[in-house]
Amino acid sequence: MTTTATRPKALVLRGPGTNCEDETLRALRMGGADADLLRSDVATREPARLEGYGVLVFAGGFSYGDDLAAGRVWGASLRNDLGPALRAHVDRGGRILGVCNGFQVLVESGLFEPDAAPHERSVALFANASNHYECRWVTLEAQESRCDWLTAGERMPCPVAHGEGRFAVTGDEALERLRANGQIVLTYVNEDGEAGAAAGYPANPNGAAGDVAGICDPTGRVVGLMPHPERNLDPWAHPHWTRLPAGRTEGEGLAFYRALVESAMSASL
Repeated sequence: MTTTATRPKALVLRGPGTNCEDETLRALRMGGADADLLRSDVATREPARLEGYGVLVFAGGFSYGDDLAAGRVWGASLRNDLGPALRAHVDRGGRILGVCNGFQVLVESGLFEPDAAPHERSVALFANASNHYECRWVTLEAQESRCDWLTAGERMPCPVAHGEGRFAVTGDEALERLRANGQIVLTYVNEDGEAGAAAGYPANPNGAAGDVAGICDPTGRVVGLMPHPERNLDPWAHPHWTRLPAGRTEGEGLAFYRALVESAMSASL
């Protein structure tokens, strides 16, 4: 069991309009971290506040009301005001996670493509192909990737709740580059493991290119995904929990956060 002395520190950053910080804090604490909450504008004024944390998490919600596009305003703020501090965090071994709106924010911040100018980005998150908000349970499968805390082939039931979650790339070449570079972390599949595109809607709930549900940066230490593992921490969270195999003592999303926290213990902070 993780002792208090060895528990890594995690920080959840919230912005105007985010609404998932409480369940994210609970997920991190249940996963073994000492977790704190900080407003993003405070971090911008005092970037040294990020030091000493092994994990930074950008919570889901609707930052700045998604008025321009999902995550665009907060992402631009991170890129312009907090970029050096975030890159320093990653360089010293820290982890960064963005969930749903947090993923959109990280895409807009440029952390997944650190060498590309904002107008040269090859990845984005667009409106769902279904043209409506998707609120349903999906199945995710971990892929071989640079992310060292997820095991390829493992599957996880997880809820999605978004209107702009369709992963998009500039072309097939960009998608293959991500795949070859080990930056595709999670994909949508059906309950039998069939690829989302082959299984059809709603296995891939938003029409994501390559069935991509989550990616990482070239280091593997920055991860973003659209679904919400923090909403599947308890065995009864799943809508069909009474029909799932007996013996489940926790929701599968807890293992996701536990693995993230354990990976942060090796960070040289």
